Amino acid sequence: MGRILDLSPDAFARALREADPPRGHLVYRRDEARVEASHPMLDELAGWLCTESRDFRQHEAIFLAVGPETGALFGAFLYRTLRGQAQGGLRRWGYATVEDWLRDGLRLSVAMGRKNALAGLWWGGGKGLIADPADGRAADAGFRRTLYREYGAFVSSLRGCYVTAEDVGTTPDDVAQVFRRTRFVTCIPPAFGGSGNPSPATAAGVVCAMEAALAFQGAGELGGKRVAMQGAGQVGAAMIEMLLAKGVATVVASEISPERCGRLRETFAHRAVEVREVPPGDVGILAEPCDVLAPNALGGVIGPATIPTLQTRLVCGASNNPLVDEDRDDKALADRGILYVPDFVCNRMGIVSCANEAYGNLPDDPDVLRHLRRDAEGSIWRTTGRILEHARAQGITPVAAANQLADRLVEERHPIWGERTRAIIESLLAGDRRTPGA
Repeated sequence: MGRILDLSPDAFARALREADPPRGHLVYRRDEARVEASHPMLDELAGWLCTESRDFRQHEAIFLAVGPETGALFGAFLYRTLRGQAQGGLRRWGYATVEDWLRDGLRLSVAMGRKNALAGLWWGGGKGLIADPADGRAADAGFRRTLYREYGAFVSSLRGCYVTAEDVGTTPDDVAQVFRRTRFVTCIPPAFGGSGNPSPATAAGVVCAMEAALAFQGAGELGGKRVAMQGAGQVGAAMIEMLLAKGVATVVASEISPERCGRLRETFAHRAVEVREVPPGDVGILAEPCDVLAPNALGGVIGPATIPTLQTRLVCGASNNPLVDEDRDDKALADRGILYVPDFVCNRMGIVSCANEAYGNLPDDPDVLRHLRRDAEGSIWRTTGRILEHARAQGITPVAAANQLADRLVEERHPIWGERTRAIIESLLAGDRRTPGA
């Protein structure tokens, strides 16, 4: 079979499907400093995690499964759960290799743990991944419905240790299909009593963080500024509208979807918005001269190849994990005099808007809107300013400052259910544990 990490997710899913059972887990045993694997075929992954220092942060568990009908590879990544159930959106994306798939899940779940903690939410860090089948079957509406219902059943099988939501590649309609098979999901459409699409809330939070960072720089308000955006999907489109309302001079946005470019040009016709259609992988917009650069697409775009080309003083966007390597690249930005607002500081509002929808919804919910107020304790404005001030005072980067604060908070125990999620994880493992090989 070759090196598992180099396999495509489709090939790995076919191999996992032949296992008994056709699912598995990788669990970190902190007291023994090892990773427990449920299958011999997963021993290679367990060994890799034991030596991987960049993205594996002693995650509590990774659960894997294969869709019974679709054959798609599913994952649920659990980072820390002392604050509560692992919570984070469900990303559907195409990955070249199993290693790429694992790295994305690891990084995203850490970011969610830090994001939830800094936002004051009683949730742990989690992330769901569907490896988009390479043959394009997800374009078929029937296949897609089955795909998301299967993932919902997978979430139900985890008995509440992971709660899923909307993310890149997953739409409100997809969440509705997940909801048909599990109650452990948020961002449920309003027709089913949920909070719906979190994109406008995410956009509002990023704009708020931009304002806080500009104030920290002594650069004034957004009015009159030039903003460049990579990605103008649901979040980006909402952000453009909000930036125009703030009086920005110009928004320049790149987007890979021809259909979306057409809609954006129609929506913002005769306004100070330039939409550039670019091919997938084109990062030319990052070099655009601007006051604020907003990476809003997928992560891993700001690194050694792009940092020298940046012509901005501030990077603040909606994407998760935009830095290729957060330690190296945050320092490289600082060396160039570019201020970076960590992603999990500024893009919290998506999870904030839906995290507690099980307790019911309110129009203009004050518990949600307080995160956007400048005078509210723990708001995006205050948290951004606090982190940037701490970084300056300590002579460290914003990422280092944010991580220091967040990593303390992720270890706080939920006042009622501090150990419950870990107990659920252990109960899931009891039925299929084997002698570990890593």
